[in-house]
Amino acid sequence: MLDRLEPQAPDALLALIKLYAGDDRADKIDLGVGVYRTDDGETPVFAAIKQAEARLLEEQDSKSYLGPEGDMGFVNALMPHAFGRDGAMGGRLEGMQTPGGTGAVRLAVAAAQRAGVARVHLGAPSWPNHAQILADVGVEAANFDHANADGTANAEAVLTAIREAGANEAVLLHGCCHNPTGIDYTPEEWDAIAEAFADSAALPILDLAYQGLGHGMDEDAYGLRRVLAAVPEALIAYSCDKNFGMYRDRVGALYVLASEAGQLPVIQSNLNALARAAWSMPPDHGGAAVRVVLRDPDLTALWLEELDTMRARMRQVRERLAGAGQAGSIDLAPLARQNGLFSMLPVTKDQVERLRTEHAIYMAGSGRINVAGLHKGNIDRFVEALSAVTG
Repeated sequence: MLDRLEPQAPDALLALIKLYAGDDRADKIDLGVGVYRTDDGETPVFAAIKQAEARLLEEQDSKSYLGPEGDMGFVNALMPHAFGRDGAMGGRLEGMQTPGGTGAVRLAVAAAQRAGVARVHLGAPSWPNHAQILADVGVEAANFDHANADGTANAEAVLTAIREAGANEAVLLHGCCHNPTGIDYTPEEWDAIAEAFADSAALPILDLAYQGLGHGMDEDAYGLRRVLAAVPEALIAYSCDKNFGMYRDRVGALYVLASEAGQLPVIQSNLNALARAAWSMPPDHGGAAVRVVLRDPDLTALWLEELDTMRARMRQVRERLAGAGQAGSIDLAPLARQNGLFSMLPVTKDQVERLRTEHAIYMAGSGRINVAGLHKGNIDRFVEALSAVTG
């Protein structure tokens, strides 16, 4: 029966990783893989996480099952950082651990479908896995334009999608540091989005995967908190893979806001059943390490300091790129207004191919770049190469 399976296209970024690894040019630049890198090109383990893991090694007394909800100490410790001091939203908010932000999005979409959602409105372009998850779960994706040509968010498009969405529909939005464009909504635009949701029958699904990598923990959560204050119910996918550097440990959480606290047990029972069928129970180690960090004020302060360093470095890269002005046909100035790891450049697939073959610069065929792959030693060469292939 397995002979009936049709071949599937390989993941483009995974293929890019192999190409990069096989390139022996010493000055090659990797702008494809979506992980943070230091000026030295390393993706380090946070010092706060290292200390937390050392404590776990000494103190953890069991590897027994935790249940489909995972480490609730981790889930609850994260809430005030994501949702603010009144993180429980009057007892209407509850969460569970998931295998990374991807697991959280998958569980959110599956839960929304079980609740009757048949269509999810999604800004395009978006993280490619959003569309893949929707298709795999069997929910229709309805796209609206996320970005304007000048590098700003298309606020009117998202407001129209929210206002026109029906009772069996949801709208999925990035909370901050949009992947792949880096283009976020302004606080004023989030205010309008929250008001639109308040008057809409649509279910908000908010994906907060990069909190702290844009402007700060509270600043990056502004839109999320503004929407939750305005609506009766929502689903929130959260990832710690980026802001704690826990990529391979797959650390995430799904939170649900219910219209009444009394509805949470029924909702949670459905989430547990869906999680049990999907992955049974989430991996423990990464969530436990984050819990240790967030329960210790000194480790929390160390983590936030490390996060500040990451954010400042990416901001410096963006400002230096923007300061270069024009690179061939590309205006780099909008990159300074964008946030997080990613931006999209208006390049063709042929130009991306030339950057790879002629200049050893590796980036996604869509034009997405990971700005953390750039540093003071290679930014000028990148701008020169970009000018050469687009001029």
